[in-house]
Amino acid sequence: QVQLVESGGGSVQSGGSLRLSCAASGSTSRTYCMAWFRQAPGAEREWVGGIDSVGSTDYADSVKGRFTITLDSADKTLNLQMNSLKDEDTAMYYCAQKTVRTPDVWPQFSGGHCRSSNDYDAWGQGTQVTVSS
Repeated sequence: QVQLVESGGGSVQSGGSLRLSCAASGSTSRTYCMAWFRQAPGAEREWVGGIDSVGSTDYADSVKGRFTITLDSADKTLNLQMNSLKDEDTAMYYCAQKTVRTPDVWPQFSGGHCRSSNDYDAWGQGTQVTVSS
């Protein structure tokens, strides 16, 4: 089983930047999708972006061009660089991993996978990001 721990959240002014990290430990050898989600108060959890099983990255339209996801393969840390932050980016941010897959199916964005919270079976506790103008 994999354990995920997020860090790097905090408060920032609109237009500022933050970098979140997600450290993975435990059974990290089988990871098929990795992603960041966020959830604002009273809202549903939404996918922010991620990396699929063939290494492709994709982002939600609301963050495209502002957020960048990278993976440090050496220590399995998933990073989320957030620039040009807006008030509406305020949320609890969660990292997630998909560690179980259907035999003979490699989850890929092109196949419609890895964007739904239902695709993920491992979650971190979350880190709060607050953006104020």
